[in-house]
Order: sequence, then structure tokens, then C-alpha cells
Amino acid sequence: GGAPKLIFPCSGGSDVGALADLAARQMTRDGSGKMYCLAGIGGRVSGILASTESAAKILAIDGCALNCAKKSLELAGFTNVEHLGLADIGFQKGSSPATPENIAKVAQAATPKLAC
Repeated sequence: GGAPKLIFPCSGGSDVGALADLAARQMTRDGSGKMYCLAGIGGRVSGILASTESAAKILAIDGCALNCAKKSLELAGFTNVEHLGLADIGFQKGSSPATPENIAKVAQAATPKLAC
């Protein structure tokens, strides 16, 4: 067991948001970490905040440069957040479809950020 490694993707309205979301779901299936509820962080849901406080690692995956996932976690008081911005690995908003190949590329880039 041990404390979980939590993944908070942007699940925004663009292609890169979908890509971040689907990569987090893939990482959950692969056992790299556990996708968790970013809306619960923004809503200050006590149980979600407590679970996040006890996490071994926290990873924010942001689709675009607005970095909404990372900012939401920081506004809730989490400072030990690993971060992956999809622009940093070559994805651009509006031209990055959520194909299996792109999902795999994001998951591959994000997984090492959860290493302890």
C-alpha cells in the first residue's frame, strides 16, 4: 500500500484538456497513480482535501498555458505539486487530438514525475 500518488488533470473544453484527462485515466489503468477530482479541490471538499494532503505525490497535468490544474491545487494550499504542461512536450491547443498515440506520449512524459 502506502499513500497514493494522485493525478489531477485539466479536463478543460479543448483538445489538450481532453488529452490531459485521457492520459490521467490511462496512467490510473497502468497503475502509475490515481486520477483524482480537481473539481473537489476547487470546491474545497473536505474529504478530497484530506486525501490529497496525505498523498505520497501530487501531479497536475495541464493542457494549456493557463495551468488551471496547478493553480487550483496551489490556491488550495498544496505547494508540493509536480507539474506537466502539455506545451512543454510539444502539444498545442487546437491541433492536438486525443489519439491513442498522443495519450501514450503524455502518459509516458508524466509517469516519471510520480517516481518517489
